[in-house]
Amino acid sequence: MLSDFLQFLFSGLTTGATFALVALGFTIIYNASHVINFAQGEFLMIGGMGTVMFAAAGMPLLLAIAAAVALAVIAGMAIEKFAIERAGQADTIPLIIITIGASLFLRGLAQYFWGKSYHAVPAFSGDEPINILGATLLPQSLWVLGSMLILVCLLAWFFERTLSGKAMLAVAANKDAAQMVGISPRFVLLLAFALSAALGAIAGVMAAPITLTSYDIGIMLGLKGFVAAVLGGLGSAFGAVAGGLLLGLMEAMTAGYVSSDYKDAVPFVLVLLVLFFMPGGLFGAKSTARV
Repeated sequence: MLSDFLQFLFSGLTTGATFALVALGFTIIYNASHVINFAQGEFLMIGGMGTVMFAAAGMPLLLAIAAAVALAVIAGMAIEKFAIERAGQADTIPLIIITIGASLFLRGLAQYFWGKSYHAVPAFSGDEPINILGATLLPQSLWVLGSMLILVCLLAWFFERTLSGKAMLAVAANKDAAQMVGISPRFVLLLAFALSAALGAIAGVMAAPITLTSYDIGIMLGLKGFVAAVLGGLGSAFGAVAGGLLLGLMEAMTAGYVSSDYKDAVPFVLVLLVLFFMPGGLFGAKSTARV
C-alpha cells in the first residue's frame, strides 16, 4: 500500500539523516588525518545526554542544546589534544585504537555520571503527527531532516568561503604541501575533531526526542554512521550524505517488508558487500574531492 511505503520512507529518511551527520563526522576527521574516529558515536550520546542534564538543571531547552553541543566539542578537542597529538607520528592503526579507547572512556564517564537509564528530550514542535496520504510524519522528523540540510549547506559554505575551510581542503589534498605554505596540520586536525563533535552532538540532540537517549546510544549509531561513510565512499562528503540516507532507507524497508529482526543486520551485510565488490564505495571514485 502507498501509505505503508510512505511510512517506511519517512522513517528511513529520518534515521538516514542521523546516519549522514555521523558519516560526515567520520569523513571530516578521515580527510584531515586518515584516522577513523570510533569515538564519533559518543558525541551523539554527549549531545543527547548533555541536553537532558542541562535542561534538568533549569536551562531553557535552546540554551541546554547549545551547552550540550559545546560540551561535545570540548570532548572532541580533548581527544585530539591529549590523545591523538600525544601519539605524535604514530601509524594509523595505533591512532584508531586510541579512538576506540577514547570511546570506552567517554562511555564509562557517561555511565558513572548519568547512569544507565533512558531519557527523553522534549519534541521541539510537539508530538502531533502530520498525516500525509495515510502515513504519519512526526514534526521532529522535519527537524532532523532540516538540520541535516542546513548543516550540509553550512559545511559547503565553510569549505568554499573561509580560510580555515580551505586550509582543511589543502591538508586533505596534500598534507606536506599544505605545511610548506604555512598551514598547520595540527590546527586542522583539532578543528576537524571540533567540527565532527559538533555534527555528532547536533545529530544526537535532534534524534533524542524520537529514539530516546542513554549512555550507550552511540555504540550502534556510531557503527552505522561508519558503515554509511564506507558505503558512500570514505573521504567523500557527498558519499557520506548519500550513504547515510541510503542506509536509513534500506533499514526501514527491510524492517517494514521483511522483518524488524533483520534491521540491524542490514548495515553489516552492506559493508561486507561494498568491501568485496566496490572497495571505494558508491561515490568513492578517485576524482572525488575531499572536504
